[in-house]
Amino acid sequence: MSEAGVEPIRVIVVSGLSGAGKTTALKLLEDFGYEAVDNLPISLLRRLTTAEDAASPARRAMAVGVDSRTRDFQPDRLIALIGELKQRPDLDVQLLYFDCEDEILLKRFTATRRRHPLAADRPVADGIAAERHLMKLLQVEADQVFDTSTVTLPELRQLLAAQFALDALPGLSIMVLSFSYKLGLPREADLVFDVRFLRNPHYDDQLRPQTGIDPAVAAYVVADSGYADFFARLGGMISSLLPRYAAEGKRYLTIAIGCTGGRHRSVVVAEALGRHLREAGQRVDIRHRDRDLANA
Repeated sequence: MSEAGVEPIRVIVVSGLSGAGKTTALKLLEDFGYEAVDNLPISLLRRLTTAEDAASPARRAMAVGVDSRTRDFQPDRLIALIGELKQRPDLDVQLLYFDCEDEILLKRFTATRRRHPLAADRPVADGIAAERHLMKLLQVEADQVFDTSTVTLPELRQLLAAQFALDALPGLSIMVLSFSYKLGLPREADLVFDVRFLRNPHYDDQLRPQTGIDPAVAAYVVADSGYADFFARLGGMISSLLPRYAAEGKRYLTIAIGCTGGRHRSVVVAEALGRHLREAGQRVDIRHRDRDLANA
């Protein structure tokens, strides 16, 4: 609550790389009830967030897109203005930054035949490089960075809804994410755990084609002599950390569990951890980033 006892108005500033999903995110936030404005000149951001009557019920949560297309765009100027807005008790301001791997961005621009805003007469790759350099400071200062390289539209909707839906329940929302180390660490992860020490179903000819969702694979992993002690310690540590994250005002926590291929051990542990946290009363979603990729 603000000093006047009025709930602060949520203002989500959406920025990041062209092609990384900013426009889609704005549309999703609009679906959630936000007043969405794209490509807003920085000079107008302060005016948009100012109303004569701060307690007016007509004031709505806002999602504002500001990026390299924006007239008078300067990253340091935007950061300074966001810092100023965060000092206002009538506003709850967050900066979201959308990132994506260069190769994926190039494929997206090629598929849509769009010009990159910073490379009108040059190759798209030049525009991507120039924009990444331009936006570097903004990424560092962002409250949250979303890497959409491997995220589908339904998954992005789920991620944003868990954190920013206006009717969402208060408290901490948790994502438990399995992944393959061979395909890289998930950039959105807050906590990362390596389960490659567990015995690997990949080397069992009957289990290899299956995934950690299958009971036979789960039974194989759980039967490892080190599993029970590890999982008890993992569950206890995370349970002890959650109240501290909540007390700091964190709304969303991503716990990543990794193994070599992202199909067997990490999936088993992620499923078990998700169940454990749900049984403890936590709001948990489970996502398997690399489970359905070709057998590795």
